[in-house]
Amino acid sequence: MLQIDDLHFQYRDKAILKGVSLRLDAGQACVILGGNGAGKSTLLKLILGQLSAQRGSIRFETTPAAAQPAAIAYVPELVAVYEHLSGMENLKYFLRLAGLKPQMEMLTQQLRRVGLPENAWHQRSAAYSKGMRQKLVIALALARGAQLILLDEPTTGLDPSAIQTFHELLQRLRQQGVSLLMVTHDVLSASSIADQLLFLSDGQLREIERSDLFDVAKLQQLYLGHALTAA
Repeated sequence: MLQIDDLHFQYRDKAILKGVSLRLDAGQACVILGGNGAGKSTLLKLILGQLSAQRGSIRFETTPAAAQPAAIAYVPELVAVYEHLSGMENLKYFLRLAGLKPQMEMLTQQLRRVGLPENAWHQRSAAYSKGMRQKLVIALALARGAQLILLDEPTTGLDPSAIQTFHELLQRLRQQGVSLLMVTHDVLSASSIADQLLFLSDGQLREIERSDLFDVAKLQQLYLGHALTAA
């Protein structure tokens, strides 16, 4: 689904990514942990085509990822929608902006698929919680046919109940063949949904064993930027 090979990115004189590689198959979830400034959001921007790497490749299925924008969706930490519009109106507007002609049956199907309460569909989105806005944006992604969803710190600001509900949604999407790539500080989220756990430090990705997620000393070592040691 997603293949990244030997990706290098430098901003001015600072190397951010130094040979990053990863593979993500259909229906898999990859979670990348890392400290502030490690390059997690930079990696997402490279996948989305908002930045260009100095070296390496990013391919979605068999073509460059940037050539298939509709197949890749991005859910930012702070989801922005038009607050004076309802959830349904937001969906219609953004789909028309993308040149699509949304059908009501399809829209209701996607809103049910993400679990947005029906009584909120025609409610102004100004009243939506962060969790509801995330569901709305994911419904939009699915309506556009997204097969890969990029998530940037999605659980920040959510209470435990909302986090559990969000994780359940992600698990359903995986079962339906949607691939997920999440960057986060949230260790518990990482351990809950990931097939592949990676840590980004000093511009490189290192794989984390699940058992290490509950080793406080090792996690502290990782977040201080030290190399992952063998278990």
